[in-house]
Amino acid sequence: MRAGQGSAADAPLQSVLHHGGSDAAVIGELTWGMTIAGTLIFAAVMLLLAMSLRHHARPLRPAVWIVGAGVAFPVIVLSLLLGWSTWRSAQLRPQTSNGALAISVTGKMWWWEVRYRHPASGREIAAANEIHIPVGQNVYLGLNAADVIHSLWIPALAGKRDMIPGRVTGLTLRADKPGIYRGQCAEYCGIQHARMALHVVAHPQAEFDAWLAAQARPAVQPTDAFLQRGRAAFFDQRCQACHTIRGVAEDNNLGPDLTHVGSRAYIGAGTLPIHTNKRQDTLAGWVADPQRAKPGVLMPGSPGIDAESLRALAAYLEALK
Repeated sequence: MRAGQGSAADAPLQSVLHHGGSDAAVIGELTWGMTIAGTLIFAAVMLLLAMSLRHHARPLRPAVWIVGAGVAFPVIVLSLLLGWSTWRSAQLRPQTSNGALAISVTGKMWWWEVRYRHPASGREIAAANEIHIPVGQNVYLGLNAADVIHSLWIPALAGKRDMIPGRVTGLTLRADKPGIYRGQCAEYCGIQHARMALHVVAHPQAEFDAWLAAQARPAVQPTDAFLQRGRAAFFDQRCQACHTIRGVAEDNNLGPDLTHVGSRAYIGAGTLPIHTNKRQDTLAGWVADPQRAKPGVLMPGSPGIDAESLRALAAYLEALK
């Protein structure tokens, strides 16, 4: 399954109630268990309060309240909850890269840089705002931040993990079934924190291998005259100062790698879907004025570009698959 082949409705809700992995199932069970226990305790306290307000109620001796409600009840109930939660938490996957596919994820204001290593060539492959993983395999995300503290949370697959500048932390994922799972930055990181999303796309192993092999290739050089005009507009607008297109403009990582941007489902870190029939219009609008869709984003607009060159540039980017 490719992210660009679905629609927004294909992605599950960003919720622990829609888990696609065993870790998320454990976290969901712990959430429900603690919620139900807390609700029952609250209801019992309210019942005792109501009973105490009855004028003809026979008050209990203070010693009974102290020993029963103040000591015995919390010791028994909290010990049971502690034992159960400790037992279930021990079943979470260890946060280790041993025996796992390793992927590097760097949080930036306000997008995600994702890097893979091709198993055959050993070459590093850069992508952005989508994490592709094989189904049924442990995946270790090496997490870092380039500017401020971010936090990666993919509720349907695992818990959250902070990303701190200068430190590498880790998060283990495992998807039990193919699908698209939405994630989000869970640590306030600035004006566009709410629009710093990403999607995890889980493929069967063969599909993942084919996707990774395709991502390792450089961009295909256009032969169509209109697309060649778009490629020229890419340089005229100085896009290469921030963006890499392998085989065209190299080693510029201030912004997302665009080598295969046309295969992605969203631009702007989950802000705008580009898998619709108006894909080129969305790309053109983003290039012309990204501040309109994502105020505060570091990407400058292109107010001086003529309409035909803008359409050609959008078509060129859409063709990078």
